[in-house]
Amino acid sequence: MAKKRRVTGNIVNRRARFDYQLGDSLIVGMQLTGAETKSLRMGHGQLRGAYVTDKEGELWLINAQITGSSGVPIDESTQTRSRKLLAKRTEIEKLLTAKQQGMTIVPLEILNRGRYIKLKVALGRGKKRYDKRETLKRRQQERDIRRDTKLS
Repeated sequence: MAKKRRVTGNIVNRRARFDYQLGDSLIVGMQLTGAETKSLRMGHGQLRGAYVTDKEGELWLINAQITGSSGVPIDESTQTRSRKLLAKRTEIEKLLTAKQQGMTIVPLEILNRGRYIKLKVALGRGKKRYDKRETLKRRQQERDIRRDTKLS
């Protein structure tokens, strides 16, 4: 019998780097059901619109979508349920004090390599519209410079 190939691609929140100025990142665990774990290993998840908040001193991932497939049924009501994040008490305290100072805890990507499924979160400060335009302008200038050096 042949071995099954696993999809090891991570699920990335591509919008986070555009919307936030990111600082320190941290890898935390997630409390999942078996069907959610299997679905994430197959790459059926999305972090668009997801955020991290605290309830009673614990971190929770809100609005992250984990969809099922033909072999892994997940109800529509539980696809975007709140999921508890697992971290050490000192790490949680560090994140919560930064949040009280005006920073945001942004989920960056779901890591599914290895035995456990982890979530990479970072502290970020929201960008203003003019900051986003400046980022786009700088990125375009870098692209033009690379193209000009490649041609000459």
